[in-house]
Amino acid sequence: MQETTPEKQTRKRPKVNEVNEFLEIASDFEDPLEVIREALSNSYDAGATEVEISIKSRAQESEIIIEDNGRGMSESDLESFFDLGNSTKSDPEHDSIGYKGHGTKILYKSNQIIVDTAQEGKNLHAVMDKPWDTLNNRELPEYEVTESTTRPGNDGTRIKVTGFKSGRGFAPESLTYNKIEHYLKWKTLAGSTKYHFHPEQFRDLEITVRLDDGIDDSRERLVTNNKLEFPEEQLDPGEEPFPEARMCKHYGPKTLQIEADNGETTELEVVGMVGGKDARDELPTYGRHSAQFGIWLAKDHIKVERLNEAISHDNEFIHFLFIANSQDIELSANREKIRNKSSAIYQAIETELNYFLSKVAADPWFKGYLEQRRVAELNRKASTQQKSVEERKKAVTERGRFEATNQSEVILGLERSNREGAKPTITVEDFDLGADVNALVEQNGRLYGSSVHLKLTDHFEEDKPLESVGKILCWEIGDRDKLREIERRGYQNGHVEFDLESNRITYGTKSRHTIHIVEVPSRFD
Repeated sequence: MQETTPEKQTRKRPKVNEVNEFLEIASDFEDPLEVIREALSNSYDAGATEVEISIKSRAQESEIIIEDNGRGMSESDLESFFDLGNSTKSDPEHDSIGYKGHGTKILYKSNQIIVDTAQEGKNLHAVMDKPWDTLNNRELPEYEVTESTTRPGNDGTRIKVTGFKSGRGFAPESLTYNKIEHYLKWKTLAGSTKYHFHPEQFRDLEITVRLDDGIDDSRERLVTNNKLEFPEEQLDPGEEPFPEARMCKHYGPKTLQIEADNGETTELEVVGMVGGKDARDELPTYGRHSAQFGIWLAKDHIKVERLNEAISHDNEFIHFLFIANSQDIELSANREKIRNKSSAIYQAIETELNYFLSKVAADPWFKGYLEQRRVAELNRKASTQQKSVEERKKAVTERGRFEATNQSEVILGLERSNREGAKPTITVEDFDLGADVNALVEQNGRLYGSSVHLKLTDHFEEDKPLESVGKILCWEIGDRDKLREIERRGYQNGHVEFDLESNRITYGTKSRHTIHIVEVPSRFD
């Protein structure tokens, strides 16, 4: 190849469209409850022990207010709050939940953000007007900061978001206490499992939620903590009809040391339970109940994604709730997905978790629980069966004589009439309930294709052909007016006549043939 001498060489840096980045990150968040999730994480990271969330429904715009007693923000902290990708949380592996600087950008989907934050006697008051409209006008929104003094020791932060806009429209009325409580425990710091593993580092966070009476007046406020607590253990079955339903066993907390093929190492902190339906009902759920249980991978001890493949039998994951936390899984910007699944360390986590859960599934207690469940189900079926038999016995006794209630019992009645001496003897040689001509009966050495119905009219309502039918066996005639109407209109392009006095039907299109009606009860007369 011929050598060339470059005439001009320049060094360039890729550009970032800041407005588009803000829009993209903020758009990743859709659910207004994610505002609460991010607020709790930020309050915890700020060292708060109390956080109060208020949601107010106003005629023009809703208000979400989050207030904590953390250490407040300095001027640079406040800049990071509004900046993108400029987090002050430099040590993500130690007692810090967010570190990408993305979470607070959900607040940009609003008409106004007001932040009041106090630290060491200084208060910063920041106001950003119409951030979402401004971004959608392809401009970066600005905010104004006012500095003042405040009483020392009065640290903390208050954030007020007005006119939040979710993708589906934010309706405060949909945020009931019950819904928020389950969301908090399932999707946020309030459902943390950290206290199982690091009690010396764990810090209690009291979370209070207040809703306008117009949103939910079922109680004054919701108060909870930042612990996911499992139902109390019950290793033995109960005495109720569902004795296995409240059985429950805890597993862990256990810290697994993991080494990947490439030499990377991590710790996997696993804690969980196995239990029946009543025990699982004591856990918080958000969304479809059956979609909540199984094996969850977590970061910052907050559940992210399920890994039910770790359970060998698909139908057994419903009995499990395990949370496996690793600080070496990496999350998408909105914390909804794990993004490093192709990494060696993730693969090693998955392998180790499979092994751990295989040991849980092999636990004699778990096998005993499943056996108890199987036996209880059989007992319930037997009880149901016995009850059904008793009810049928009572019905038979009360009616005094045999009466058919379905096609099979019409056949039974016919055979019974034969035993009691009815003439002529008609015996069933073949019966196929699903066939159009569903019986072959023998009379005087001759086989007849026969149709069996509870009512004669059923044959015509089901629009079954008559060409191959020699007899129709029935328990009763049915609506005679319907038969007269069929006789007047014709049946399947053929002429039909009903001679109920002689128990005959004459039918044909070109040539006619006779069909004998066997009204089974008349054979007992």
